[in-house]
Amino acid sequence: MPAMMLLWGVALVLATAATTYVLHRKLTYGRGPEPDGVFWDVFGGMVVILPAILVPAVQWSPAGLIMIFVGIATVAGTLLSVRRVERIHAAEPRRRAGFPDDAARHESILEQWRQYELDPARTIDFPAMTDVRTAETAALTRAMREAEYCKVTAGTDYCAAVERLAEALATAERAAGVPALPSPR
Repeated sequence: MPAMMLLWGVALVLATAATTYVLHRKLTYGRGPEPDGVFWDVFGGMVVILPAILVPAVQWSPAGLIMIFVGIATVAGTLLSVRRVERIHAAEPRRRAGFPDDAARHESILEQWRQYELDPARTIDFPAMTDVRTAETAALTRAMREAEYCKVTAGTDYCAAVERLAEALATAERAAGVPALPSPR
């Protein structure tokens, strides 16, 4: 009897969790619930859920009540877990407002800096841009590290970090004697 209860309990938990998850996804993110699809999802789940409650109840009447509570707890646990995962997913840095623009600006600043690292002529003309013993260049590398950290870390101000990186690059260029680009008219 305990082995049968355990078997039906596992079937009940799995079927209830799967049915709850599928229905939640369809009703929350679908283009509107399709009555046929919802019906068949509920029907498919009930094909396992009802026998998992009724068969143990026939053998031992309190088992039906226990299984109903297990089913209800599974529904609640599944919904809470889904919502928690959705909150975590929504907090991902790349989902923040303005992230694509900030990332494009960040990449543009890094590309501008890479010219000093990868172009031998610029490295010779402006050696301070690659010398981290220079205070401004050291500040630039710290700003790069901060921007990279903020890019991948939730709860940080990526836009502000990219702005600080742009300022640090401009400061390092001034300190290294890089001529300012003429401003467009």
